[in-house]
Amino acid sequence: MKINGNQLIEIGYPEGKAIGVALEVIHKDYSLEEPENILAIMKRVLTSPSDFLNDSKTYSIAEELLRPNKKDEIIELLPSPKSYKIYGKEGIEAGAIKQMDTAMRLPVSVAGALMPDAHQGYGLPIGGVLATKNAVIPYGVGVDIGCRMCMSIFDIPAGYVETGKEDLMKMLVNNTMFGRATFKKPKDHEIISNPLFSEIGILRDLKDRAYAQLGSSGGGNHFVEFGIVEVLDSNNEWNIIPGKYLSLLSHSGSRGMGASIANHYTKLAMETCKLPQEAKHLAWLDLDTEAGQEYWLAMNLAGDYASACHHQIHERMAIGLRTNPVAMIENHHNFAWKEKDARGNDVIVHRKGATPAGKGVLGIIPGSMTAPGYVIRGKGDKESVNSASHGAGRAMSRTQAKNTLKPEAVKEQLNKAGVELIGSGLDEAPMAYKDIKTVMEAQKDLVEVVGIFLPKIVRMCGDEKFQEVD
Repeated sequence: MKINGNQLIEIGYPEGKAIGVALEVIHKDYSLEEPENILAIMKRVLTSPSDFLNDSKTYSIAEELLRPNKKDEIIELLPSPKSYKIYGKEGIEAGAIKQMDTAMRLPVSVAGALMPDAHQGYGLPIGGVLATKNAVIPYGVGVDIGCRMCMSIFDIPAGYVETGKEDLMKMLVNNTMFGRATFKKPKDHEIISNPLFSEIGILRDLKDRAYAQLGSSGGGNHFVEFGIVEVLDSNNEWNIIPGKYLSLLSHSGSRGMGASIANHYTKLAMETCKLPQEAKHLAWLDLDTEAGQEYWLAMNLAGDYASACHHQIHERMAIGLRTNPVAMIENHHNFAWKEKDARGNDVIVHRKGATPAGKGVLGIIPGSMTAPGYVIRGKGDKESVNSASHGAGRAMSRTQAKNTLKPEAVKEQLNKAGVELIGSGLDEAPMAYKDIKTVMEAQKDLVEVVGIFLPKIVRMCGDEKFQEVD
């Protein structure tokens, strides 16, 4: 039986780095000992750490236990932010830049970048990319963990969006659920059998909810839509002949599970990592700690869950179309990755509302419901920390959009673009978003365009046009 961090906490070890150090020592030097003997040794070290400073096996644990208790000390920020590149600065609000400056003053920060779709959020701004050393920031990942884009390209003529419009609309209405709505009988998926659901406390409480929300999408800016994709690159990865095809694009994340994980571990981080008021939402978890390791596992599970939901959505649509896609492209944001920096050092790269754009990495960058989206291939630009935008980015806050936009003006724009909308709120109106073409121009050194997607039949939260989203 393995010794874990909870067992060390039970015998009195304080939450923090000492547990991580102790677990490393146990794995290295005590792997053949009986669990009760190991716990007895660890208890003796805890009771009198100074007696073990010269012990060849346990000295590192003793040193960590004897360090001054910094739990309640405010961690100072660097006097000025480390340098970072801003893409499309002229279109980014001052609040987002201020938030990124604060993030780049964290002592664990090593690199960063701000994408052209950036706007203000909590902690790290939306569109912020932050690389840290051995630390993960729950609010640097975001609440909707592993939120992603997924596109299926079908070998069906593009004209079917018009000739088969009624059938496609019925497929969207009958086979997608948004916000609080869920399927009466969710399709099972192997993700629900993941052992982490029984091994990590917070996940045990989320398993039933995760099952109930399988295959559904969130509210707000999440969508499932049919449209036309034009493949431009003759050397594309799927050997598709350049041309126009029927395509399905979805955008959603890890639902209630991701939000609960984010809130739980952000609270833990803020309890153990005290930062000045302006940086409090950037509290981090050391990856050597039990909490840091737990969050990392839970975050990855939430990302896999989000992917499973998309795959079920696309499977339902493929069944309705009576064909399989000839290509599927998927990329995610609101996540943290273990990567190498320009010097070959291990770093944790947070992309909150930003997507990976390493050399050759494929992805989708959507516009608004009336603007084109782009199938892209990353160029691996180091200044951007191998990243690109995750969309057009908001030009108006949700409240501003609701208070200033008129349904008639939105309907006129939808008609002009030839887009059929099923559900949505004024806060998701096309005018609430930046010009995607301007955003793409600002990151032309980061990605190359493989194809262009035009939305035609869009479903979002709510069945009545311009219904407000909860």
